Amino acid sequence: MAMKFGLLLPHFGEEASREKLLEGSQLAEKMGFDSVWVRDHLVFEPHGEMEKPNRTFYDALTTLTAIGAVTEKLELGTGSLIPFRHPLVTALMAGTITQLVGPRLILGFGAGTFDHEFEAIGWGDLDRVEAVRSNAEILKRVFTENDVTYDDGIFSFENVTIEPKPVGGRVPFWYCGATPRSARLAAEYADGWMPGRISLATMEKRIANMRELTDASGRPMPTVSVIPPTSIEATREEALKHVNIPGLLAWANKAKFAVKPPSGTFETVEDLEGQLIVGDPDEAVEELRKFEAIGTEHLVFDFRFKFDRFFEQIELLGTEVLPKMREHAAEPALT
Repeated sequence: MAMKFGLLLPHFGEEASREKLLEGSQLAEKMGFDSVWVRDHLVFEPHGEMEKPNRTFYDALTTLTAIGAVTEKLELGTGSLIPFRHPLVTALMAGTITQLVGPRLILGFGAGTFDHEFEAIGWGDLDRVEAVRSNAEILKRVFTENDVTYDDGIFSFENVTIEPKPVGGRVPFWYCGATPRSARLAAEYADGWMPGRISLATMEKRIANMRELTDASGRPMPTVSVIPPTSIEATREEALKHVNIPGLLAWANKAKFAVKPPSGTFETVEDLEGQLIVGDPDEAVEELRKFEAIGTEHLVFDFRFKFDRFFEQIELLGTEVLPKMREHAAEPALT
């Protein structure tokens, strides 16, 4: 199966706008992208190494609904939704979205990074990793059953029916995160696994672990996806101008469970292999084929370093990168 390609949308920060979201998504569909994706926050605090200090943040599911209304085929993904909503609220919203725009939704969930977002709604003591599991189980049940009774110590309710049910059946549930635990949990109960910034060597190790777990359990292997920061220009030098390399290196060196480069620390752009796609279109194709080789099935480009050039990046990838990847996928395998 050919690898799918998506875009992280500019629904946060100073570049968030109706034009970029709606017209950008329409352009992405025209240029052959398969999906668009959103993040999720309630009380947004920008990440210093990746974002400017602007707290604008358009709601994830509302944004996807609007985009679904002006596109026809794009898959609409959350990477990731964090569990500050009651799962029954999410179930109603997800079912409604599919009724309005068709069975295009993918619900990627993660535990979230910031305590303050949960403290703001009185959920500061919530076990967020277990809350993701709760969401997976509750959504699975109320998407397909009526009169559901449930109690797991976090959420409890009796005889609940949520209508409308999702068009096309249960909405796919992906686990988002780069840690060993996130990959184990994806293998245990999710339909997909989506890390954000992760080195290629670390990702390959996680995929191997998931294959071992699913082979042993008999569960299907989760769809393997990733959202790497991306900067593509006519030359590598120009592409690098838009990227905060020191910030990415500092972040990589703080990752507790990453597979380190031979030197033991992340020191160069080359050490960031997998955590960054940067260069000219041919170099981008070369990097994408590395992801493909380790089993990546869905790659989402994260252009947040250059959302001010969102349309140009869509057109460049759509004309100079995606066609080469499609041609490569169509080539007959050597025997």
